[in-house]
Amino acid sequence: MNKRIISAVAVAGALALSLAACSSGAAGTAAGGTAAASIPTVKMMVGGIDKQIYLPYELAARLGYYKKYGVNMELSTEQNGGVGAEDAMASGQVDMAGAWYIHTIDFKSKGKDVVDVVQLSGAPGEREMCSTKSGVHSAADFKGKTLGVTDLGSGTDSLTQFLAHTQGIPKSGYHTLAVGAGSTAIAAIQRGSADCVMTTQPTVGALTSKNLATTAVDLATAEGATKALGSDWPAAGVLATSAWVKSHQDAVQKVVNALVATMHWINTHSASDIANKLPPEYVQNATITKQQYIDGLNTDKGQFLPDGIMPAGGPKTILAMEKAIGVDTSNVTLGDTFTNKYAQAANKLEGFTTTSTPAGADG
Repeated sequence: MNKRIISAVAVAGALALSLAACSSGAAGTAAGGTAAASIPTVKMMVGGIDKQIYLPYELAARLGYYKKYGVNMELSTEQNGGVGAEDAMASGQVDMAGAWYIHTIDFKSKGKDVVDVVQLSGAPGEREMCSTKSGVHSAADFKGKTLGVTDLGSGTDSLTQFLAHTQGIPKSGYHTLAVGAGSTAIAAIQRGSADCVMTTQPTVGALTSKNLATTAVDLATAEGATKALGSDWPAAGVLATSAWVKSHQDAVQKVVNALVATMHWINTHSASDIANKLPPEYVQNATITKQQYIDGLNTDKGQFLPDGIMPAGGPKTILAMEKAIGVDTSNVTLGDTFTNKYAQAANKLEGFTTTSTPAGADG
């Protein structure tokens, strides 16, 4: 009898614990959904995911960092002739854009609130590659030439205009041609339809190895950008509408955590290590060998910021450039175009020491 009583008590106790657990689970579901549902899904389009200047977004996925920091990331890439990553984000097709910081100022000038939540590079990563037959050796030689950009109205278009402006050459003094990137940019140089193209690695390496073009202006590293433009020129970052950021604070922080960890990894690993983590087709294809990709990354790795912090002076430089090329920036408040709070929190989370001097509210 005593054994039966003890057994009954044990069963009753187990049942009570089970009911309590179910009750707790139900309460948790009511408060915040199931554990699986608590992992946010974020859609991000990148402005050319296989370009070296944009490698951190895919690298973060390959390192498992999005998953590690609790976000389900769906990456996509813009296509030549398609919707730009920043426009896809602004129109709500995706949540975030892997794109240049300059677009935040462009959007603000048009009354659209877009903010940069983490900064991945302090330089455009671009080079003005000019045909060996063009006679162009610097921006001073742009007059009368056909200059290729990725797309009309793109960041490379704005940069080209500014480089010409610094030499006193108006936009009417040269012709701009949309050439895309990769094989289409190379073809523009080969055919002679463009005298120069503003492009990145690995296209730079392909043009150089084929003896088709040489570097006329180096904007690939922070040092090169400072020499040509006056200071750091923050380019690749993560952009989102201010409204989306405000309503998805947790998801934003998780994305930034993953990317700041990625920037730290880039800073502490070799170009070869990085190339080995990326998809094989990114680093070796019809236009470039893997060794050329690695060599180019060794040369231009200095564009990447180690901590995701928007560098002091960068926003001011870009605002001044936008004004110089005729953008109406009268209603742009620099402090509203970027934030360092997520990157600072991410560095603190991992105990990383930041080395970038953060931009203040005035840029």
